[in-house]
Amino acid sequence: MPELPEVQTVVDTLGHAGIIGRHIVGVKVNWSKTISDQTPESFTRRIKGLAVTSIWRRGKYIIFDFDSPFSLLIHLRMTGRMLVTSNAEPISKHVQVVLYLSDNRCLHFHDTRKFGRMHLTKRPAAILDRLGPEPLSPKFTARQFQKALLSRDRCLKPLLLDQTFIAGLGNIYVDEALWASKIHPLRISSTLADHEIKMLHRAIRKVLRKGIQNNGTSLGGSKTNFISADHKQGRNQLQLNVFRRTNRPCPRCRNKIKRIIVGQRSSHICETCQSPPHSSTDLVNNDPSANVMH
Repeated sequence: MPELPEVQTVVDTLGHAGIIGRHIVGVKVNWSKTISDQTPESFTRRIKGLAVTSIWRRGKYIIFDFDSPFSLLIHLRMTGRMLVTSNAEPISKHVQVVLYLSDNRCLHFHDTRKFGRMHLTKRPAAILDRLGPEPLSPKFTARQFQKALLSRDRCLKPLLLDQTFIAGLGNIYVDEALWASKIHPLRISSTLADHEIKMLHRAIRKVLRKGIQNNGTSLGGSKTNFISADHKQGRNQLQLNVFRRTNRPCPRCRNKIKRIIVGQRSSHICETCQSPPHSSTDLVNNDPSANVMH
């Protein structure tokens, strides 16, 4: 579930916790598949003794740089959390990797579903360069976005979720951005008018910035819910307009929010504010990623 705002929140809280400058003095791997491309023994040998020099984000990846050629790329996937804790705190059964720090603290990689991954690599660009542009970067202009959208004939919702097209967006913030710009998720990207592209570009940046300001979105009381590295929930769920608000009134027109399936993913829309395309059947035929269900 963690998307760009949640991952950025984790990066920010790790920075505020004083992790930069600390050495990795020990490692415990409880689920070997969390470590990608090498054995837990090799991972432990290579990372032990390294000092953290910076922590940053690219798309949905958390990146630790060290005082060595290695970087650690962490992808939280559906349920991953990076938690700062003391060495004395018990290790939950859902903690898949523990990184022990030189100040008697540790980092717990807590991952209930076990889909998250850690890559220790000398070539982070081999992974990160596959990603699309950063939507909050000054280089991500409306003109660049327009050129990318109009060069593709794809259903809009799956395209915006494609990390090679634009980095960091997920289900929550795509639904919110499409609602804010009054665009239906089944629209084909090449059919958008200039003013619609400008509205969508503006909306994407706005909902992401709001998500970061609110320290991410934490949905419900589940054990898999998002919490930041300082064990706190986000607040952005209190300001969502359509996501998971099925049958509740649209904040703009007061008609009921509906849930549909697009590309095997839930989409939350207001059919009054977001005019549906003329023929969803034609869209499915043109773009198999649409997969429409009401």
